[in-house]
Amino acid sequence: MIADDLTGGVKVASLLEEQGVRCPVATSADAVEGLPGDVQAVVVGRKLLSRPAEEAVADAKHSARALFAQGAKQLYYKYSTLFCSTARGNIGPVAEALMDMTHTDRVLFCPGRPERSATVYQGRLFLGTDMLHETPRRYDPVTPMTNSNLVEVLQSQSRVKVGLLNHDTMRAGKAACERYLAEQSAAGVRFFIVDVIDPGDLARVAALAGHSALVTGSDDLPVALSRGWRNVAATEPRTLLPAAPGHAAVISGSCTPKTSRQLARFEAAHPVFRIDLLKAACDECGVLGEAVEWACARLVHGPVGIATTTDAEGVKRAQAELGQEGASALADDLLGRMSRALHELGVRKFVVAGGETSGSVIRSLGIERLEVGAHDDLQGGYCHRADDDPVSLVVKSGSAGEDDFIDVALERMRMADAASG
Repeated sequence: MIADDLTGGVKVASLLEEQGVRCPVATSADAVEGLPGDVQAVVVGRKLLSRPAEEAVADAKHSARALFAQGAKQLYYKYSTLFCSTARGNIGPVAEALMDMTHTDRVLFCPGRPERSATVYQGRLFLGTDMLHETPRRYDPVTPMTNSNLVEVLQSQSRVKVGLLNHDTMRAGKAACERYLAEQSAAGVRFFIVDVIDPGDLARVAALAGHSALVTGSDDLPVALSRGWRNVAATEPRTLLPAAPGHAAVISGSCTPKTSRQLARFEAAHPVFRIDLLKAACDECGVLGEAVEWACARLVHGPVGIATTTDAEGVKRAQAELGQEGASALADDLLGRMSRALHELGVRKFVVAGGETSGSVIRSLGIERLEVGAHDDLQGGYCHRADDDPVSLVVKSGSAGEDDFIDVALERMRMADAASG
């Protein structure tokens, strides 16, 4: 699998691990080499979502070549359930490049996750009873989703013709779907948004796409696909990963209301250093130096937090001064550099809030491959680098988890330490 962001890649791997399918995450194409013999699937988690289309395409093609060199039988392009993309792409351009590489004449797009109330009907994406454009996602600063018609969204960023495999055809059976797809392909349609409104529909998509060289979708379809694999022995799902002895820290770049509540709960019992982005923009080294000195004095007493998380007014002030992308990039860069400094201070257990922030932290720590725990109340974010310098992380998107998420994550990593000794 090629995931368009690292946090999403960890999550889809965790869902396969929950099924007993061993599935590590590689953070680069080069890290795919030399996988252990018990690996049955692998995710290459990259930062494709918000990059220029040309860069995203080149990156995805590099990952695909590495996967095929390791004998991959099927390629899965994983994107968000919300079909998040910028006005430039990149779902369409990346899918076109992978379609050419795999010599595929048609590609299914299946973002639906009905068990999480994300459904697609007549090509429109619903979150519960609301259409996508009616949800807060329409205000996202990087990937505002203002159109729920995924056929139109995908067509706007694709050179090939986009069609719909609707629910009535899906329910008519595999043979009917095959006939319809063949007819539409003959008419020049290459991409197909697939209606999915219940878990049974995912099984139908998996049966239809089981032998395709290229499939695309969100988190749940790989699980449905894995149930059709043969000669794959399931392993025991892992809820505890190896130990990572050392201090613990929370790094938060997300500014969602949910993350703010989680951080406030953590801060009620532990110290948190909040980085002011406007101050940091004027004196990055000074702010980082202050944060490192602050953390050094407190880590011996327990977990600490480092955050750029702020309220809606704080976000507006930073974006007004630095721009939307500028504020986000500065926050992720600062937190990535801070994670390296914390590692030098002995931190080996990290809880990271924010999808882009998680990717920045993992890259900054130089982590190339991760073991992943089975999906559970940690929302699929529990992972571990196993080498001479082990590091454990729990990564989360801004909207994931209950209010006690940070406490639960820290306790899970402490349990892993205790179990090892």
